[in-house]
Amino acid sequence: MANKFQNRLVGTIVLVAIGVIVLPDLLDGKKLHYEDEIMSIPIKPELESKVEVFEVLNPVESKAVFADIPEGVTKKIMSIPKEVDFEENKYQDSAWIIQLMALKNAQNANNIVKKLRQYGYQAHAKKDNAFTRVIIGPDVSKIKLESQLLELEKITGSKGHLLRFMPLNP
Repeated sequence: MANKFQNRLVGTIVLVAIGVIVLPDLLDGKKLHYEDEIMSIPIKPELESKVEVFEVLNPVESKAVFADIPEGVTKKIMSIPKEVDFEENKYQDSAWIIQLMALKNAQNANNIVKKLRQYGYQAHAKKDNAFTRVIIGPDVSKIKLESQLLELEKITGSKGHLLRFMPLNP
């Protein structure tokens, strides 16, 4: 009995092995082989000389032909504009500011600016390196700012300095 079973088992294994090996080739049908298209780099052409030679042509002289001016037409001569001398801006030294104080703490400087604005002053805080400067102005009247120095000293307790206002570097 074992002999019969062994024969059937061996036969089944052989048939399965043949099926695994042969059937995929039979059922695949017509096989398509895909080939990558490889472009070959063309060989560098050899040049006869390393420098291109160009033929230099002589310029052709041509004469301009002007139309005759009719008799009734007058020539209009354009005048050359004269150079206009511009007056220099004399306003750069006309404005003044009061530098009240320079503080390291920017928050304190901003608080003082808010307080001065409540009093009606044109106050600003300017960040300059490690310090924040509290500035009043600019104003054209130096006398007006000088009169405000005492009042500002009473409000803030700091004596300010009167300085010229530089528009590009306040």
